[in-house]
Amino acid sequence: MNNKSKNDKKRAFLLMTLPIVALFFCFNTLPLIKGVIYSFTNFKGYGQYDWVGLRNYIDLFTDSRVGGSYWFTFKFALITTIVVNVLSLILALGLNSKIKCKSFLRGAYFIPNILGGLVVGYIFNYLFTYILPALGQKMGIPGLSSSMLSNPKTAWLAIVVVCAWQSIAMNTIIYISGLQTVPEDVYEAGDLDGATGWKRFKHLTLPLIIPFVSINMVLTMKNSLMVFDQIMSLTKGGPAQSTESISYLIYNNGMSGGQFGFQSANAVVFFIVIVIISVAQMSITGKKEEQL
Repeated sequence: MNNKSKNDKKRAFLLMTLPIVALFFCFNTLPLIKGVIYSFTNFKGYGQYDWVGLRNYIDLFTDSRVGGSYWFTFKFALITTIVVNVLSLILALGLNSKIKCKSFLRGAYFIPNILGGLVVGYIFNYLFTYILPALGQKMGIPGLSSSMLSNPKTAWLAIVVVCAWQSIAMNTIIYISGLQTVPEDVYEAGDLDGATGWKRFKHLTLPLIIPFVSINMVLTMKNSLMVFDQIMSLTKGGPAQSTESISYLIYNNGMSGGQFGFQSANAVVFFIVIVIISVAQMSITGKKEEQL
């Protein structure tokens, strides 16, 4: 291949890359930079604004509502991550075994992932508000006779159920992909050594799919920390702000509450927190992979 052909290929690749880079900068990098700038101001989302330095960041650590939203979000993300990954792995083990209608079941379990978060939220909102209380009253079950969404002690559990129901689909597919990479020779050798049931899973399957566990743990934790659609459609942060996630607080008070600058600072801190948690997860799981 002569130099002219090489130069033409490089020029073609450059022309294909530049528009994507420009779009990414305009719709991702530039808003991020502007958000960081606004975090040092008292901007309300409209009109003039003044520079306030680090005041917004200092106020974040003394605002009880912000503290409550962080507590709820971390609690919700931790429980959802555990529930989603445990159930996804169990489903993946079942769907990867020799059962009938395996392909159909895989497609059926993946349907929730196709639906939008708001659509799913509004459907479950109707279920929790009308269907379950009616069934609870007819069956004489006091715990189901009123809406879970109206009780601060149970509203967050309803959100966990909805988020888990929708997230399990993708995680199951990833786990199935991981299980299919395990060679059959490993299981045959394990059978000869008497490794069956739980021992087979603990000593053979799990060590070989640790990379897939790492991916699912990081993705589930990140998505759970950024929960918004389900909060918007189910509780709008209520009752009594008991289910107000960080993302919903940033949106609600930043866009309509006149705290654009303050919530921009909150968004910057939240971004740093997510990065730290993701890096920590990858480091821990990476060490486990090296040990295995």
